[in-house]
Amino acid sequence: MQAAGVPDAHHHDLGEVTATIDALCASERVKRDMHAIYRILAEAEAAAHGCSVDETHFHEVGNGEAIENVLAICLAVETLDPVEIVATRVQTGAGTVVCAHGKLPVPAPATAAVIARGIPVCERCLPGERCTPTSAAVILHFVDRFEA
Repeated sequence: MQAAGVPDAHHHDLGEVTATIDALCASERVKRDMHAIYRILAEAEAAAHGCSVDETHFHEVGNGEAIENVLAICLAVETLDPVEIVATRVQTGAGTVVCAHGKLPVPAPATAAVIARGIPVCERCLPGERCTPTSAAVILHFVDRFEA
């Protein structure tokens, strides 16, 4: 993804991520999708930390690799141009995960905040983290409907 212009750096807040997205060598559609996904992430972080979106601080989701992953998904959706995206219930996982904030329950608070916006989840949870904040934001943004 270096060809698209994602720097191998950490982006600490929504403003830094926004500037990186704006500078990408990608279509406006891809950039809009990426902005929307990172806005969902910033809102989830704000909800988890009890602060405003402008005060959120990205940890794992702000690294260059995470931005590249979101870019790749957005490019794939643009290329495939599906009429509708349908998904099954999401497997969140169970237990704990170690991240920049220490040991957190699964789903992590930011993931739970995104899921609470309308993503149906599996009743039976498998061990470990199965849905990250980024994957939940991608699902929320792109999935048109869920089936059982």
